Amino acid sequence: MRLQRWCLVIAVVVAVVLPFLPLLLWSVSERWFYPALLPNSFGPRAWNYVFGTAGSQILDGLWASFSIAAATTVISLALGIPAGRALGLNEFRGKRFIALLLTLPVIVPPLSVSMGLHLWFIRLDLAETFTGIVLIHLTFCLPYTIFVIWSVFTDYDPEYEEQARSLGASPLTVAVQVMMPMILPGITVAALFSFLLSWSQYLSTLIIGGGNFLTLPILLFSLMGSGDRPVAAAVSLIFILPALLALIGSAYSLGRSGLKGVR
Repeated sequence: MRLQRWCLVIAVVVAVVLPFLPLLLWSVSERWFYPALLPNSFGPRAWNYVFGTAGSQILDGLWASFSIAAATTVISLALGIPAGRALGLNEFRGKRFIALLLTLPVIVPPLSVSMGLHLWFIRLDLAETFTGIVLIHLTFCLPYTIFVIWSVFTDYDPEYEEQARSLGASPLTVAVQVMMPMILPGITVAALFSFLLSWSQYLSTLIIGGGNFLTLPILLFSLMGSGDRPVAAAVSLIFILPALLALIGSAYSLGRSGLKGVR
């Protein structure tokens, strides 16, 4: 049994790490020509460029991406939790129509959504603003958050809240000490979805931001177009790192929640 577990762990590690191996090799390569299996020569030129010449620009893009993704995640949870609760605990006329409306931003291509909303954002003075970028990201992130929270509340038992209220707990205490711990795994998954979706947005940020907000995906796409693969690979690794840390943190949180549930 232990051997099978170790084999599974090794298989997961290989499956996760192997796709990033070419990026790592490109980031430390000086020359790499076909048909060589490994780089013809190694060197730190790409990383010297990332931490030297373009260091401040990459840090600015990293901060812009993180601040937008964090704001999008917080607002998405603030709106998605009550909406998911209402949809998960109640049956009412028009519920299927609301579900259809929520799926439209996911089904429709992001280019069509961004271009369609761009005109409205210009009229509302939201174009080329931080608020406008967060709102366009919410268009894609909020449906996922609502659907995840909706599925959590489908199996949620509100009688626990009624018992707490019968013992004199206030609505705030019920929400914080009863509801939130019970739906914490769902909140973790919804937050992860929202953060990763916002973190990786390129087209919508470029259209609504008008090029005034240099996020890491925009910087990465410009480097990929330049043909400098070592530098693009180094920036790609930096771009992946925060998302990977968020994934590891959420997995750790879900694991602890699962252990608490077993106990």
